[in-house]
Amino acid sequence: MSVEVDESAIAGVDLDVLDEIQRRVLWLAVRIVDAANRERRTGDGIKVGGHQASSASLVTAMTALWFAYLRAEDRVSVKPHASPVFHAIKYLLGDLDRSYLTTLRARGGLQSYPSRTKDPDDVDFSTGSVGLGAAAPLFAAAVRRYVDAHWGGDRPRPPRFVALLGDAELDEGNVWEAIADPATQGLGNVMWLVDFNRQSLDRVVPGVRIAQWRGQFEAAGWHVVEVKYGRRLREAPASVRGWIDLMSNEQYQALFGLTGPKLREVFLDGAPAEVGEAVAGLPDDELARLVQDLGGHDLVAMLEAYAQCDAVTDRPSVVFAYTVKGHGLPIAGNPRNHSALLTAEQIATLRDGMGLSGDWDRFDPATPAGILCNQRREALRRPPASVALDVTVPTATGLRTTRPVSTQDSFGKILVDLSRDERLAPYLVTTAPDVATSTNLAGFINRMGVFAPAEQRAWSPDPLLRWTEGPQGQHIELGISEMNLFLLLGQLGLSGDLHGRPLLPVGTVYDPFVCRGLDAFIYGVYSGARFVVAGTPSGVSLAPEGGAHQSSITASIGLELPNVTYVEPAFATALDWLLCDALGRIAAGPGETPTAVPAEEGAYYFRLTTRPLDQTPFEEARARLGDAVLRRQVLAGAYPLRESDVAGPSVTLAATGAVLPEVLAAARELEEEGVAANVVDVTSPDRLYSAWRRTLRQGVRTATTPSQAGALRAAFPNRTPIVTVHDAASHAMAWLGSALGVPCVPLGVDDFGQSGSIPELYELHDLLPGSIVNAALAALSL
Repeated sequence: MSVEVDESAIAGVDLDVLDEIQRRVLWLAVRIVDAANRERRTGDGIKVGGHQASSASLVTAMTALWFAYLRAEDRVSVKPHASPVFHAIKYLLGDLDRSYLTTLRARGGLQSYPSRTKDPDDVDFSTGSVGLGAAAPLFAAAVRRYVDAHWGGDRPRPPRFVALLGDAELDEGNVWEAIADPATQGLGNVMWLVDFNRQSLDRVVPGVRIAQWRGQFEAAGWHVVEVKYGRRLREAPASVRGWIDLMSNEQYQALFGLTGPKLREVFLDGAPAEVGEAVAGLPDDELARLVQDLGGHDLVAMLEAYAQCDAVTDRPSVVFAYTVKGHGLPIAGNPRNHSALLTAEQIATLRDGMGLSGDWDRFDPATPAGILCNQRREALRRPPASVALDVTVPTATGLRTTRPVSTQDSFGKILVDLSRDERLAPYLVTTAPDVATSTNLAGFINRMGVFAPAEQRAWSPDPLLRWTEGPQGQHIELGISEMNLFLLLGQLGLSGDLHGRPLLPVGTVYDPFVCRGLDAFIYGVYSGARFVVAGTPSGVSLAPEGGAHQSSITASIGLELPNVTYVEPAFATALDWLLCDALGRIAAGPGETPTAVPAEEGAYYFRLTTRPLDQTPFEEARARLGDAVLRRQVLAGAYPLRESDVAGPSVTLAATGAVLPEVLAAARELEEEGVAANVVDVTSPDRLYSAWRRTLRQGVRTATTPSQAGALRAAFPNRTPIVTVHDAASHAMAWLGSALGVPCVPLGVDDFGQSGSIPELYELHDLLPGSIVNAALAALSL
């Protein structure tokens, strides 16, 4: 039978040149890993590692993408273990200096897995945490749809967002959360390419799950393409293909490690008689080429698949490209080849087979391959990204209140006030995983609307919440998936880099469930995304909900997670200053700072509560210190909320967030007993800790005595014993004793909670005034 070839898919493509390029890409990818392991002396005896087999399986698919398919505006997420292939392609395109080819997994060199922030070449999406790199382009496409709806697309067809992923990544639950979310539906410019090699890290996967996965993708509204056979097998008798379809994965994979009569024997083991008859006239070497001819290693088959995806514009596409790990290498199909390395002899044989005179040669610019590389380099060149907004975020909205108010309630009001700024408002975008109204985004939604690609009719009008959906809405509602929240926030926070339109993204989530989305949170900030997320309510402040809805370790996450600034203000005006400061930093772009606080990269995590607090103590501090001094100290991380004038032994009560009423009450009790109790409101344990660490690091690196950080000196002018009080794990602020060089008694939530009132639960966790008084006396005794 003859094979129908989609001529439009290969129009203008010189397949011989493309084949020459893919062979060079394979060699470079293998040699990059080889050089890192056989030629580099690390001095610690630990294997450098790398993935020659996992790289080889995607060489054809990636060569076809970069040298015949992609446009400059398209964005690609590369399977973690195929990073050597990506770097090889970038080198051939002239986008990577030759000096980097021997630096895989070395300090300052090519990263183990593609990294937006640490690799020297232009990486679109960081990968490495399995499943997240696959989902990132899906949410990037959702952001592009939002950007185009608000500012207009500049091309007839939007950029394509491509994800290259291993089939084992489909075991990750976040993949299925992502494709099922309403916010990702209808994205016809998304293509996932699954490296369907049927191997995981440890084994050949026993069963083929393609039918299950096809059904799941189709049920989520995706277009599915299977690229199973190359041209030889497509032209072979149907009985041969039918037998391959019936074979177990293990039997089929075994064929790649065999040659000659033994390969024929294993192939025909258990086969119907007509299969043997169909291949009887084929020489052994031709039989090997036939049965090993998978579609994922056929340039024409892959280009045809890409064209099929382009033709479907109303939904995302997924391509299952049948491949074998280690294709083109002597370790092809070996069940244990995942991290196997070719020997020196195998490398030499491969080099000879490629006809190479030098290991790191690019193509001669005058040859057809060299000409194509130069053409593609120019075709894929991108203009510089726009990462800063030409707008000014106010230093405060001027929120004032005379009644007790919670930080969660204040947060919603501040966003509404910011949305009244005509220049700033267009860039604000909020999102939440089905908790928008319960986290106080309702006011913003009423003003700005909910985003939908097309106008939606509201069938049940609500007088309190105008849930108006349309293309100009500025709130993106998600299903109940915290992973999706942080994946979307991450891509919204990279909108300037990826789409040329920076945004001011704000997300909300129930604070206990920050942990559910933590992997995606880490992924977003590792990738350099800049956004605000509010975890609310936090701690035990939503006391009646019980232990399952109470968070204790999230403060530690915020404190310890790189590229995240964690803040936990207690009072409305402090929150106003901190939130406007965070948005101002995001608007200014990376490396810029609109205040005296050092430049910060990444996200801002606000830990808020539903507990209304009397604002009088803050206003008293404001009158005592003045706005300029108080604001500077609030932004730096701490300020003296109450200064005692009692003559007697001194103690400092340092607290964060909702526990301040109990702390102030304890201070008054201590004064009645003749103890001078100063109260410090720690608005950002993170900034305070970072200031301390900067001085220590400077001392360590210069072999000098560390100075005390200015923020600590201003908030803690007297070195007295200290009690730290926090509606979170007690250790999150226990370091203050070391920072100040004084005895410290930390109080916090170190057990799983239960239902009850706030006073009942504060009693359970030693957070009532009486316990704080006893802790202060204990600190004094130390």
